[in-house]
Amino acid sequence: MINYKKIVLTTLTLVISFTALAQTQSGKASFYSKSFSGRKTASGERLHHDSLTCAHRTYPFGTLLIVTNPANGNKVIVKVTDRGPYVKGRIIDLSVRAAKELGIYAQGIAPVIVEKFDPFIIPFKPSDYIEKPELDMGTNEGSNSKPIWVELREQYKKKQLEHKNKR
Repeated sequence: MINYKKIVLTTLTLVISFTALAQTQSGKASFYSKSFSGRKTASGERLHHDSLTCAHRTYPFGTLLIVTNPANGNKVIVKVTDRGPYVKGRIIDLSVRAAKELGIYAQGIAPVIVEKFDPFIIPFKPSDYIEKPELDMGTNEGSNSKPIWVELREQYKKKQLEHKNKR
């Protein structure tokens, strides 16, 4: 017997989780205390207060996120290494250094905007037709049609002949 409730619930959960990963989030951010330095995170890495890391509930470990402080425009790229925060209303826990970079260290909790960082953004799309430069393969223009290296070689030979004739 097929349980339609489980299928609908699983499908709905997948759709919500994938759309949440693709969108920007805004909410409150907090940061780890320095006393947490050295402890293992959920990913197995050790937390250090000078690292640019964070805890997020849904993004996979190793995902890079851009966190923006809308109050001053500061941005920082952090790596997800832990799960959390588990306090209602907060969307991300930052390392101490990330909080300092954003300018929220003195506040403790501040509103932020979180979005996934994609390092492979192509800055422009070239047009289908690329105009090639025109190359001029000719020699010197004007009455003198010899290349400059031929003229220099002839002058050098003349000087050698004159030097021989003087002896």
